[in-house]
Amino acid sequence: MQRTPLVELPAVLAQEQPRRDARYLLGVDGGATKTLAAVLDLQARVLHLGHGGPSNKDAVGADAAVRALLSAADEAIAAAGISSEQLGSAVLAIAGTDTAAIAANVRSARTDAWLVVNDVVGAWATATGAGPGVAVISGTGSNVFGVGRDGRAWRAGGWGHLLGDEGSGYWLGLQSIKAALRDREASGPATALSDAVPAFFHAPSVEAAASRVYSKPLTKGEIAAFAVETSAVADRGDQVARELYERGASELAAQIVAVIDQTGLSGAFPVGLIGSAFKAGAVFLKPLARAIHAHAPEASVVPVAMAPVGGALLLAARACGHAAEVPPRELAALVHSALAG
Repeated sequence: MQRTPLVELPAVLAQEQPRRDARYLLGVDGGATKTLAAVLDLQARVLHLGHGGPSNKDAVGADAAVRALLSAADEAIAAAGISSEQLGSAVLAIAGTDTAAIAANVRSARTDAWLVVNDVVGAWATATGAGPGVAVISGTGSNVFGVGRDGRAWRAGGWGHLLGDEGSGYWLGLQSIKAALRDREASGPATALSDAVPAFFHAPSVEAAASRVYSKPLTKGEIAAFAVETSAVADRGDQVARELYERGASELAAQIVAVIDQTGLSGAFPVGLIGSAFKAGAVFLKPLARAIHAHAPEASVVPVAMAPVGGALLLAARACGHAAEVPPRELAALVHSALAG
């Protein structure tokens, strides 16, 4: 099979074009529930925020998504006291399957300099400082994206809850319900998940909770939320729950290894972990790191602290040739302070 990258870095990000007059950068993180925009003043080292509604085209449609993106961006620009023409660059990292449609609408409303990328590219920048390395997303769904030292990019996963999402909160929640059902019918080992499932979903029994997967039906988010209980059960020593995390780590690691191989990464490089599923802690992180290090022993596998809008700002800095002026640690502190305030 001839394989081409599923997601590539736009040329302007692969080859930086310095702009001496660039002072203000715009980064936007657009998701299925909300949109966050930030303008960074490179001279004053100040961050200005703007907020908007959902901007995932799959969730709300293209028109509503573009309105949310531009509304959040305009709020941040106004908070900075500037006009959009003063931006050195603008990068919008958005969730959804069709970023091309959103990009066309954004460019027609603003200029061709406003760059729209998939949110997995923004996650990579957040995880690696927009340098060589891999971003691993595991929240409700899962996705892996990395860029090699020569600019080669590769994505694995990201196929959604029916075809993928291995190692995600949804996957862990669904597998937990399945494990409880196998215990109930005596075709699988006993597990404390059998008590946790009906309690969490306010059902009189495991089978009653399972019926809601079809009849209510339970949403992806509701099923993914159960992963918190899976983690708690695993921490109490339940072998079935612990094995679910082992399996999830193994399947997610297989995608990470594919990205490492396809991008040519070797030696020391970061593998940044982003998403709520990693809050499970050692029960998930240890088997995942072990599987990664079996293939890439010098890789640094660490959870990412910076909010995703920081990744969009790092991409904006890279797009106008000012990446060296935006140290990731300093930016992470600025973003944290702005969000806390």
